[in-house]
Amino acid sequence: MLKIYNEKTLPELMEKLKNRAAGATGETENSVRNILKNVRENGDRALFELSEKFDGVRPESLIMSREEKETATTMVSPELKETIRKAAGNITDFHARQKQQSWSVNKDGRIMGQRILPLARVGLYVPGGTAAYPSSVLMNAIPAKVAGVGSIVMATPPKADGINPAVIYAAEVAGVSEIIKVGGAQAIAALAYGTESIEKVDKIVGPGNIFVATAKRMVFGTVDIDMFAGPSEVLIIADDSAYPEYVAADFMSQAEHDPMAASILITTSERLAKKVCDETERQLLTLSRSEIIKKSLDSYGSVIIAEDLDSAARISDMISPEHLELMVENPFELLGKVRNAGSVFLGANSPEPLGDYFAGPNHVLPTNGTARFSSSLSTDSFVKRSTFLYYSKDALGEASDDVIRFAEAEGLTAHANSIRVRKNTVNKD
Repeated sequence: MLKIYNEKTLPELMEKLKNRAAGATGETENSVRNILKNVRENGDRALFELSEKFDGVRPESLIMSREEKETATTMVSPELKETIRKAAGNITDFHARQKQQSWSVNKDGRIMGQRILPLARVGLYVPGGTAAYPSSVLMNAIPAKVAGVGSIVMATPPKADGINPAVIYAAEVAGVSEIIKVGGAQAIAALAYGTESIEKVDKIVGPGNIFVATAKRMVFGTVDIDMFAGPSEVLIIADDSAYPEYVAADFMSQAEHDPMAASILITTSERLAKKVCDETERQLLTLSRSEIIKKSLDSYGSVIIAEDLDSAARISDMISPEHLELMVENPFELLGKVRNAGSVFLGANSPEPLGDYFAGPNHVLPTNGTARFSSSLSTDSFVKRSTFLYYSKDALGEASDDVIRFAEAEGLTAHANSIRVRKNTVNKD
C-alpha cells in the first residue's frame, strides 16, 4: 500500500506529487465561464434556475432568514455547541495576536506612514453534502472578524433537507452577518459581481470542488481570493522514538479527505518504516472511510528513508508540505531546520487533526508545494495596507533637485515639472 523511496528515487515521488494537481479541463472552464456570464447578466433569476438545475432545490429566498437560523441552531446538541464555542475561542485568541498596527514617522517636516485597513465585505464559501465542515466556517470567518471586516457573508448550497445545522451555528458564533443559500460556481459569481439581492464582496475565501475553484480563479482580479488550493498533504518526519501506531493514524487522517491527498513519511529508521506499513494495514480495517483512504495511500502513500534528520529536513523543504509533523525526540531542535511548511505540529501529542479543529492556528494552508512562498490564512488576509505622505515646503525644497534628476533620467519631464514649479515657488518665498 505504501511505496518506499530513498534519496536516489526521490525525483520519482516529486514528479508524482507535482502532477496530481491537475487543473480544470476545457469543458469545466467553459461551463464555469457560462455560469459566471449568466449570473452577471441575469442576477437572482439565474441563481434560482441554477440552484434548481444543479442542487435540485429552488429556495423560496436566496437569503436565510433569522427564523431559519434560529430553528437550525436548536438542532445542534449542547455538547457540540460547547465544542464549537471552545474552538472559536482558541482560534480568536490565536488570530488576535497576528493583528498589525498602523504606524507613522514625523521627522524634519516629513510625515509618512502606513494604515492597516480591514476589507469592507468578505464572502465565505462553504461546500454542502459530506464536505459541510463547521470547522472551516470558524477558520475562514474568525480571522476576518478579528481583522475588523465589517460584513462577512457565507454562501452554501441549498438542500432539500436543509443546510447543516452545525454549519449555521458555527457561522453565528464566528460573526457571519448573512447566509446565502446558493452553491457552486453560481455562488462565486454572485459574490464577485453582486445581484439584485446579494451585494458583491471584496474577497472570496473557502474551499470547494473543481467548479468552485475554477470560478474563483476566473473572478480573481474582480475580487481577491484566498489561494489557489490543490490536493492536501501531510508529511511526517519521524525517528526511532516515534510510535508507529501514531504515524499510521495520522497518515490515514489525512488520506480520508480525498483519493488525491498525499501522506508521506520521512524516517531515519527502517524498523519504524516497516512497523508503520503493518500498522496502517491493521488500522485501515477499523475505519469508515477505508475505501477513500486506500485509494489515497495506494496512489500517494509514501515512505522515504533518509540518512539522518538533517537530510529529512532538507527533503521536507523540497516537498514543502501543507502539514508537517515532527515526531522526533527533540522536535523543537528540528523545527529550526525546516523552512517550508504551511503549519508544523511538534511531538507525538500534537497530531494534525488538533490543528484542523481546535487548537487555534488556521487550517487553511498552502498546498502542493506552495508553502515555499505563501502562508496560511490569517488576519493579514483580510486587510489592505495604504500608505500616506506629507512634506512641508522646506522639506520639499530640500528634496527637489534629487526628484527632478530622477525624473529627467527617466525621460519624464512632466514629473520633473511638477516638482520644478513648486521649487520655483519656494525660491520666490
